[in-house]
Amino acid sequence: MLRMPSCLLKLTRVVLSHKPLALFILIFIFVSFAYIKLYRGIWEDPESRGHPYGLSAEISCAHYVPSSLNTAGGPSPSTGNVFFVETSERTTPSYLFSCSVESAARTHPGSRVVVLMKGVAKGNASLPKHWAFSLLGCFPNVEIRPLDLTELFSGTPLKRWYLWPLRHWEPYFLAVLSDACRIVLMWKFGGIYLDTDVIVLKNLQNLTNALGIQDKNELNGAFLSFKPKHEFMELCMQDFVQNYNGWVWGRQGPELLTRVFKKWCSLRTLKSMSCKGVSALAPEAVYPIPWQDWKKLFEAVSALELHNLLKNTYAVHIWNKLSHGTKLEIPSQALLAQLYSQFCPATYAKMKQD
Repeated sequence: MLRMPSCLLKLTRVVLSHKPLALFILIFIFVSFAYIKLYRGIWEDPESRGHPYGLSAEISCAHYVPSSLNTAGGPSPSTGNVFFVETSERTTPSYLFSCSVESAARTHPGSRVVVLMKGVAKGNASLPKHWAFSLLGCFPNVEIRPLDLTELFSGTPLKRWYLWPLRHWEPYFLAVLSDACRIVLMWKFGGIYLDTDVIVLKNLQNLTNALGIQDKNELNGAFLSFKPKHEFMELCMQDFVQNYNGWVWGRQGPELLTRVFKKWCSLRTLKSMSCKGVSALAPEAVYPIPWQDWKKLFEAVSALELHNLLKNTYAVHIWNKLSHGTKLEIPSQALLAQLYSQFCPATYAKMKQD
C-alpha cells in the first residue's frame, strides 16, 4: 500500500483539527481566485489577444505613411513627450491601440511618442513580430520601450505600494497599476499621457497642466498634460497612497483626480474651470461621447454631423472597456470608422486589408 508523504499527513492532521477555520480559508482562496479570473476574463480586450493575421510580413512604410512625415527628421528635443502605457504582458496591439498611437504621432510630429509596454523585453531584444509594431515603426517619432515598473516608481510615494507582495491579487490590479503609472510619469517627466483607446484629432501641446471632465460628477485620466514635478501631480501621488483602496473600481483613477481637484480649487461641485494654474477641460475637449452613450460610436453620421460634434474636440475617448465587443463595419459611415479613416489612415488601411 502506498504511504502518504509525511508533509501531507501533517497538513491533513492540521486541517482536520481546525475544520471551521480551514474550510473558511479554502473557500476564501477559491472565491478570490475565481473572482479575479472572472474579472480579467470580462475586462480583457478580445482584440488584443491577436488575430489569425496578427503576425504579418513587414509593412511598407511608403505605402502607409506620407513621405513628408516619414522623413521629418525626428522630433524636436524641446517639446514634451506623449506617453502611452500597457501594464499587462500583452504584446499584440489591437487596431484601436495602433490607431491611438498613430493619431498621436501624426498630430505631434515634433514630439516623441513613447509607448511603454511591460511585455516588451529589456535590453537589445527585438520587438515581437506583429503588424502593429511594423506599422508604428514607420513613424520616426514613435518609440516603443520596456516598462520597468520598479524603476518608474523609485523615488516616489508609490514605491512601497508597488512592492507589497500581495498587490497583484487585487481584482482591478492592472487598471490601478495604469492609474499609478500615469500620475508618476506626469510628475517625473511631464508631457502628455493618453490611454490606448484615445484617438487624437489635434495637437495637444497647448493644453498645459490640464485634464478633462468626463461628466458633471467626475474627471477622467485618459488624457493628462502637466509640467514635470507639478504640485498637483505630487498631491495625486500622496492621495493615491493615503486613501488607497484597490477593491473599488475607479477609486485610484477618476475618483482620485476628482478628489484632488476639488481640494485644489476648494470646490464642492465639479465644473469646467482653471484654478491655481490647473485646468479642468469641458467634456467636449476629450470626452464628446459620454460613456453612457458609447454605442453612438457605431452609428452612422454625416460629414456635417461629425464636424459639428467634434469642432471643439482635441481627442475622442472610445471607452474600449465597454465597446470592445461591438463589431465595426469597415468601411462604413459609423462615427468610429470615420475617425479611423481620418486620423489613423495607416491603421485604417490595414483594417480594410484584413
